[in-house]
Amino acid sequence: MTIYLKEATYIDWETLKFKHGNLAISTRLEKPLEFIDQIPDDNRLNVQDRVVDCEGKLVTKSFACGHHHIYSTLSRGMPAPAKDPENFVEKLKYVWWNLDKNLTLDMIRASALASALYCAKNGVTFVIDHHASPFAIEGSLNAIREAFEAVGISHLLCYEISERDGLEVRDQGLAETRQYLSENNPGLVGLHASFTIGNDTLQKAIALAEEFSSGVHIHVAEDRADQDDCLEKYGTRVVERLHQFGALALPKTILAHCIHLEEKEVDLLKNSPAWVVENIESNANNNVGFANHQQYSNRVMLGTDGMHSDMLRSAKAAFLYGQATEKISFPGIYDRFRNVHLYLSENSFRGDGNNNLVILDYDSPTEINADNFLGHFVFGIDSKHVESVISNGKLIVEKRKLMTVDESRILSFAREMGKQLWKKL
Repeated sequence: MTIYLKEATYIDWETLKFKHGNLAISTRLEKPLEFIDQIPDDNRLNVQDRVVDCEGKLVTKSFACGHHHIYSTLSRGMPAPAKDPENFVEKLKYVWWNLDKNLTLDMIRASALASALYCAKNGVTFVIDHHASPFAIEGSLNAIREAFEAVGISHLLCYEISERDGLEVRDQGLAETRQYLSENNPGLVGLHASFTIGNDTLQKAIALAEEFSSGVHIHVAEDRADQDDCLEKYGTRVVERLHQFGALALPKTILAHCIHLEEKEVDLLKNSPAWVVENIESNANNNVGFANHQQYSNRVMLGTDGMHSDMLRSAKAAFLYGQATEKISFPGIYDRFRNVHLYLSENSFRGDGNNNLVILDYDSPTEINADNFLGHFVFGIDSKHVESVISNGKLIVEKRKLMTVDESRILSFAREMGKQLWKKL
């Protein structure tokens, strides 16, 4: 199967160089993208081949999300919590932990399908997800995997292991992770945060990650409460604790947030292969503060923390908030937006090759070229300009319509599961 992009303006995502011409996109890894002189005549096309007219359109690599929470998909419009949260920990307790405790496998499937739908239509073809459902753990990762693959989205999943619901539930999380990784699925070992895991849990999780040549995916110092708990219980700070147990030595490790760090912790991050993922809108929503992420070296990527599935929106928000906290530049925010691809490539995760593309119908009122592209990226190009999406050489969105699964059935299923969830809340 080959998809031919006719008269496309291709933007190399790494160099930002523009090239106009015809493209052949294949599912073959050895030759995923190729410029060709001429599109084959109709009588020379295979039955499954497609020709997409891209005249006046921009084509570039599709997007990826460094930290998502699909389990929160059915929260939109949900009932108010029993108590109005007064701080970050109470927001977890009365909102998010109340929600994830009530999820069933069907609700997880609905959440994953709807989230994958939104990702696809926003040009996101790879998602790193951090899942929690403490009373529906077994089979949850495969349910998410199957939903994402039905839509056509590549993934790197983990289950959020924690002691907040007891050691039996903790052990179920470890078992789910082991089972998923043992099936040769691309995955990480998920942990909630330092303040909900003891030393035994941390040791077991890192040993599991080492056994499967994986890494840890954990929230770090999102709120000061995480640091306060670590100092009180262990006499050390969160990043230091993770370093002592070996989490930072794993190149696949992802540390989400990293807001309230001190100089020694920053130095540890700078000298480790671990990655940091920024979730700026979630930080604003939770009122936990902001950080100068540039100080952590250039191993910083962007996520949504489950707020939405729109990485262009995340990049714009990170740029605007970053003016006050780190004076981030156009190239700086673009690099952070694209760093997910580097993380995936460095660690040999498949599904994010050059045959993952987005076709943008960008009706700019001004000229766009290699010299001013980043200005358009920050202040012009939006998810509404995503017209078609190619994932692993397959056309999964065409003219803003999902081609792999019936959108109406996904949303109908999600609405029904949402009603059931809200009744339990």
